[in-house]
Order: sequence, then structure tokens, then C-alpha cells
Amino acid sequence: MGKNKRTNIDQILMPQPDRRLLPHVPDPEGIRSTLDRRSDHPDDNRKPQHARFAGNRYQVYIPVQITLYANRRITIHAIAQDISQTGMLIRLPAGVSLPPLPPNATCTLRFELQPGDLQEGTENKYRVTARVVRLDLAQNKVAVQFHEPLYSYRRRRKDGLLASLAIMFLFLVTLVILLMRVESVMYYSQNKVLYTYSIVTAGFLLSRYLFGAMYRPYPVDPDYTPSITIVIPCFNEETWISRTILSCIDQDYPLDKLEIIIVDDGSTDKSVEAIQETVKQLWQESERFKTRERIRVFFQKKNQGKREAMALGIHNARTELIAFVDSDSFLEPDAIRHLVQPMIDPKMAGVSGRTDVVNTYTNRLTKMQSVRYYISFRIIKAAEAYFNSVMCLSGPLSCYRLSVVRKVVDEWLHQTFLGRKATFGDDRSLTNFVVKNNRTYYQDTAICSTLVPNKHKVFLKQQMRWKRSWLRESLKAGEFMWRKEPIMSLSFYMGLLIPLVAPLIMVYNLIYVPIAYHIYPTTFLLGILMMSLLMSFTQLLLKKSTLWFYGIWFCLYYEAVLLWQMPYAWITFWVSDWGTRGSKRKRGRKQEAAESTAMPVKESFSS
Repeated sequence: MGKNKRTNIDQILMPQPDRRLLPHVPDPEGIRSTLDRRSDHPDDNRKPQHARFAGNRYQVYIPVQITLYANRRITIHAIAQDISQTGMLIRLPAGVSLPPLPPNATCTLRFELQPGDLQEGTENKYRVTARVVRLDLAQNKVAVQFHEPLYSYRRRRKDGLLASLAIMFLFLVTLVILLMRVESVMYYSQNKVLYTYSIVTAGFLLSRYLFGAMYRPYPVDPDYTPSITIVIPCFNEETWISRTILSCIDQDYPLDKLEIIIVDDGSTDKSVEAIQETVKQLWQESERFKTRERIRVFFQKKNQGKREAMALGIHNARTELIAFVDSDSFLEPDAIRHLVQPMIDPKMAGVSGRTDVVNTYTNRLTKMQSVRYYISFRIIKAAEAYFNSVMCLSGPLSCYRLSVVRKVVDEWLHQTFLGRKATFGDDRSLTNFVVKNNRTYYQDTAICSTLVPNKHKVFLKQQMRWKRSWLRESLKAGEFMWRKEPIMSLSFYMGLLIPLVAPLIMVYNLIYVPIAYHIYPTTFLLGILMMSLLMSFTQLLLKKSTLWFYGIWFCLYYEAVLLWQMPYAWITFWVSDWGTRGSKRKRGRKQEAAESTAMPVKESFSS
């Protein structure tokens, strides 16, 4: 990944183009295998999730020192052009000539991966041995395969130490939090309201981490492959929609069990052209993959809203399950195979996959969001999944039982709140309709990545919209959550109360107490620090990433900025503007009442 000094330009991993458009789709004729031959290693069963496709290559520009052992020892300073967990392609300096090399010649490589060069958690200095698998003297390139994958090398050299340190610090932080709550009990009579809040808050957060640690994803049953439709609602995503479509169709899943519906919701940019070009390209890939039968596209002439686009997909799906993928989100090649596994339980009606941040290394804001996303999914949703009651099946990747969704789609589509049409919070709202009488789950091994705001103004508008939808849907969920498992229902009501009261507690501790009693709020600030360290060290333990420190910054950012959006959300939660899309998302009454007009892709352009 090339580094860009402008912090508002998204920095993302750039996959090296494959000569095949759909390298991971099962070959119906058995000519080729979808297995990653480059990651066939004895300890692959212990590899991290991001390395399930360890042979995936990414474009880089990394200085590397290569030492070759032929008739004599040769050391060359060169540049790596692409890299994977299992090997790299190196461009040699101009004018360098190599002697004849024996088959599988051995070499030693020295290089350093900076944050963002490869997947999160791989940043490190490396000294690895490898073998030469290809030598192109005409282009002055040499391809090498590492003797062990980078994730295995790092696990031996560094990950064990990081995990030990993280566990030690987590123990100390938890101990400090418990001791502080003991103090709250001892002085409880002096301020019952304040100390009740502190005890409840600590209990709620610690319980989330406890149940999150107890969570386990469903294992993959290779024989369980229910039919599924992926619906991609799109509005003004000309830059990313092609990559999204390709990631959804390029799945390691049976051909006759997976179809895709793309709904363009009246885009005003070049999204329509991007969709048409991508589908044409897929049609031309090969009839072996049945792309003509498995991909359908609908173009709405006017912008109706994401909810209407999703509903169009629901009405046109013809499978057992239905999944939704945002138009700026990208699936791992085995995401769908993992996502459907909890549905083996006939009482399960919905599943959320895990969402990572694809533009993590753009700037400090995206790094903070990356840590926040990971903890939100791996801890918060995992804790809810322990009780089969995930309260928001997220838009980037979620899956439902189609028969259940069709029972509630009309009510969901025409949902109102205080007499106004609900126009955002579609994912949380649909989850409410489903979880009311069914089970929902979180599958940590079903991974997608999504783009997050890289500017504070856009981020704050997004957060305000999320808070309004959270408040609206949490109040509605409160009407039935008491019927759920007692611990889950208690946790839900605690999770609803704490954010609502938090701004008042902050004002009391940081303003009223210092002024009225001349007491510096040391204990209160220490509590905030401990909660931030709990998030950061958990991220360090689970991802072994250099980003762990940004968990502290996010907590401070939340307390200083995001927390104060809540009071404003209380008095404006009926506002229907999406905020992050500006006037393009503001729909007048005439447009809201317009009929949805859609046409299949084959009617919009020739094949």
C-alpha cells in the first residue's frame, strides 16, 4: 500500500489482480481447486482468521534485502512489489545480473512491514528464509515462497509475549476496577445515586467482557449449505460497488445455492454504469459459473431509500436465506459459508457477521474506529450472542431466514415513530422485528470489511444518526425484551439506561463536584481510564496489533465529544435526514410517495 500524506485519502490494502475473475468459486467441472495452495502448512489450523487465505497477494513498495546462496553468497538490496503471508515478488535493481540458480534455491530475506502494508497484526521486522520459485530475468523479478507463513513466524517471535503482557495488564485493570467498586459500596450511603450508577456501569461493562470471552462461533459443517440470496442496496457508490459485487459473487459456496440481487436506488453518480460494466464482465467470465442465472439487477428510477431497496430484494429472493451487504463493504471469500452456520439451528432467524475497517490506516480517526469496531463486534455482539439475542444485525454483513423476514417486511417497510416515517436505522429496526420472537446470533468467523468516515464532520453526522436510531429502536425493543432470558434482559435495560444518564453523571462529577465541594474528580477520571485500558488491552490480546493504544484515544474522544450528542439525540430523534449523504438523502413527500420502479439488468443493456 502506497503511503499518502493527505490524511483524507483512504489508505486501503490493494489486492494484486488475479488472472481469474472468480478464483474462489467452486469449479463445477473439478478442473481446479479453490484451496489456497500457498497456505498448506502444518500449523495452519492455528492461524489467525485473516490468514485463512494466506496466499492472497497485495501491492506494496517495501525495501528488502535478499541474500542468495548459489556458488557464492550474493546480497542484493531490492524492492518487494507484492506480498502475501506466504511469499513475495521482488524487483531487482537495474543492471543486476544473477548467476544460474539451482532448483528451489534458498535465500534469506530481511524487511520490515509497516502498519497498513499487510493485514493488521503483521507489522514487524522480519528475517525469514525462503526458496526461489520463479526467476524472470527479462523483467528482473524473482518470486520467493517463505519456508513458514509470516503469521507463524510472528507467533513464534512476538505474539506469545504480547498475549502474556495483555493478559497481565487486563488482570491488573480488572482488579483496579473491582477495588474501585468496593470503595463505592463502602461509601454508598454518602451518595446513593452516584454510587449506584458507578456499580451498575462497572458491572455491565465487565459482564460484557466476561460473556464475550465465553462466546464461541458455530463450527463449519461442510455439508450445511442452505440456499441464500445476497442483496446489495446501492446509492451513489461508483467507486466501490464493483469491488463489492465481485466479493459477493466470488464466494467458496455451491453455485446452485448462491444468487445475488443488486438494487440501485436511483443513484445520481456513475454507479449504474459501474454495475452494468461489472455484470457484463461477470457474464463473460464463463458459463461454467452460471453468472447469468445467479445475478439479477434492479434499477430504481428515483431514490426511495435503503429500506425500500432492501424490501425489493426480499420480495424477489427465491432462496431459504437472505443476506444484506452494504455497497461499500467487501466479503472474505468464505464469509457466506461461515455466516450461514448458526442457521443450522431451526430456531435461529438472523445472524450478523464481523465487520472490520478496510481503511484503518488512513488517519487517527479511522484507527480509533478500527479498535472500536473490533470491540463492538468481538465483545459486545459476542456477549449478546451468548444469549442468542444480538440486538443489531449489522448492515455490512447480515443474514436472515427469508420466511421470517417476509412475515414482517410490510410492517417494517411502513414503520413510523411518533407519526413520522422511519427512514434510517434499517438494520437495527429489522433486527427488532425478527429478534422479538426468534433467536439471533453473531458469527465471528464470517468476516467483511467496510469503509468508515475519515473526516470528523462526516463521522459526527453518522454517529448522531446512529444514536437517534439506537434510541428509537431501543425504546421499542424495551417493550418485549423483558420476555427474554433474565440475564440478557437485565443487561439490555442496563445498556439502555447507562448512556442516557451518562451526560448528567459527567456534568455532576466534572463540573458540580469541583465547584460545590472543591474536590478534584480523580476517582471518576481514573474509572474512565480503566475502562479505556480494558478496551485497549483486549484488542491487543485478540489482534496483537499496534493499534491497541487507539482504544484509549477513542474512549477519551467518546467522553469529550460523542457523549454530548446523546442529549441532542433525545430531543431530535424524529429527524429523518441521513446526515452523511447531505441533500441527496433528503426526500420530499412527493418523492417518498413515488412508486418504486425497477427493471431487470437484461432490459437495461444488451448482453
